[in-house]
Amino acid sequence: MATEKITMPQLGESVTEGTISKWLVAVGDTVNKYDPLAEVMTDKVNAEVPSSFSGTIKELIAEEGETLAVGEVICVIETAGSETDQKSTSSTDKEVTSEKATNVVAEQSDTSQKLRYSPAVLKLSQEHNIDLTQVKGTGASGRITRKDLQKLIESGQIPTAGQQLETVESKPASQPVASPQTSRPASPSNIPVAVGDVEIPVTGVRKAIAANMLRSKHEAPHAWTMIEVDATNMVAYRNSIKNDFKQKEGFNLTFFAFFVKAVAQALKEFPQINSMWAGDKIIQKKDINISIAVATEDALFVPVIKNADEKSIKGIAREITELATKVRAGKLSADDMQGGTFTVNNTGSFGSIQSMGIINYPQAAILQVESIVQRPVIINGMIAVRDMVNLCMSLDHRVLDGLIAGRFLARVKEIIETTTKENTSIY
Repeated sequence: MATEKITMPQLGESVTEGTISKWLVAVGDTVNKYDPLAEVMTDKVNAEVPSSFSGTIKELIAEEGETLAVGEVICVIETAGSETDQKSTSSTDKEVTSEKATNVVAEQSDTSQKLRYSPAVLKLSQEHNIDLTQVKGTGASGRITRKDLQKLIESGQIPTAGQQLETVESKPASQPVASPQTSRPASPSNIPVAVGDVEIPVTGVRKAIAANMLRSKHEAPHAWTMIEVDATNMVAYRNSIKNDFKQKEGFNLTFFAFFVKAVAQALKEFPQINSMWAGDKIIQKKDINISIAVATEDALFVPVIKNADEKSIKGIAREITELATKVRAGKLSADDMQGGTFTVNNTGSFGSIQSMGIINYPQAAILQVESIVQRPVIINGMIAVRDMVNLCMSLDHRVLDGLIAGRFLARVKEIIETTTKENTSIY
């Protein structure tokens, strides 16, 4: 027999880690190649991890709810092999067992892996200001693992320069864990909890969303602008055909589909907006792929409408419906989440009339479509009631300036305001 390792896959172009939400197998189960092993959550997608081998589940390395970096081992499968393979495997298992026992007690002489930190470890250390040089790891050859840092954070033993701490796992049970936090001001990890307060565990998806939002705000200098649009003609057109459309097509024709189409058309005319910052250069993307934000009760997903400029309003409406259905059913694929070049967020769906979105990194801008409300407006010196909507745009000032953003928004405004039955086809 031989053993094979299954690692955390990369489920998106900017994804660095994933959370095991549910194991679909148990130790001892027999699996075939491509059988699903576990459900994994990231900030971009919920997906099943398939087996790369046929065999028997030997060990589940990760626990449900645990977050691991891309490439870290999540389970071990025992596969059919030669007698030589079996001897080699037996020898390897003994070495691994011995190595684990040694590392739990303390770091040994071989520290070649200690300074090789995974992306997950680096991110967690930065979030909690942990000095990694002062941490003893329990991983292979003294490598620091995410579990090591989580135990330190939970115990309150955040190491500072000149102070060397062992992980909680390596402390003898007879020694109580010190709590040096009493002399420090409150931080996110030691906020006092009073009677009646509710502690809500942070899921892997929420952690990933928080990390990506923090990265976007830290790295991209956000600027913000807003434009007011008279959507009266568009509203009248859509309302006049929505019932027949639903009966004929089987899905809703939403206002949002009109806005996404208008944005896609304007992006084609102002390709500078459809760009990304890449350090020493700006990459202007050829394809116009619109990311749309879809929320569940406890998470936010951003699936992508590919080549939106080539689709009709009907085609966009269909994709919005299909993607939203996939999100709420937990059926989004990795491909559904990849390739977005600009984000349109339907904040008006819950009544918002003005908001400032955080850019969906590494894109250069995000547009918030606010609620359409009836307001009195002066037209040709007379007061009229019109259907008005605010379009709020956040932009990465490294990539875009106010002039080009203003022209882009003016074009979107023009398209929406001239959307009528006479000059706009939904097909």
